[in-house]
Amino acid sequence: MNASSRFLAVAPLLVLLAAGSLFSFAVMHGTPTRPSALMGRPAPALTLQSLGGANAAAPESKDMVGRTTLVNFWASWCAPCRLEHQTLMALSLRKDLSIVGIAYKDRASDARSFLEHYGNPYSRVGLDPEGRTGFDWGVSGVPETFLIGPQGKILAHEEGPLTDDAIKRLGLAPK
Repeated sequence: MNASSRFLAVAPLLVLLAAGSLFSFAVMHGTPTRPSALMGRPAPALTLQSLGGANAAAPESKDMVGRTTLVNFWASWCAPCRLEHQTLMALSLRKDLSIVGIAYKDRASDARSFLEHYGNPYSRVGLDPEGRTGFDWGVSGVPETFLIGPQGKILAHEEGPLTDDAIKRLGLAPK
């Protein structure tokens, strides 16, 4: 086997390793967030199905007024959503913050199983099986999180899993 044949045999492995390294770096250090066109505007209306179970009532727009709220789009099939879940669980202990979950393009039974297994950080959870609410919010994938101020306006937007750096960017780092 000559040198070029050996290189061709190893090239796919090298490409796979490089792609995996880039993916790992992006997940661990966050991905660049594009600015949301909704910044400073009232949060879009929530028209969601109920997840059922312990979260029988779907979140409504009125749930995002009067206190600071995180709206987290997630899915049971989303690996980065698993990575951020412990961060959401920690944030759910804060008395100054409400967290609303939206199971994006997911099945109710799968979303309920996810929350039963990993814990439920959400005050309310809705189901967006076709992604229509996500479309209204400009969601391009999961996880995505929006910080809503007490007046119901979008203050910040984070694409990708919530990491320590993302928490700082959202202005939610402990003081």
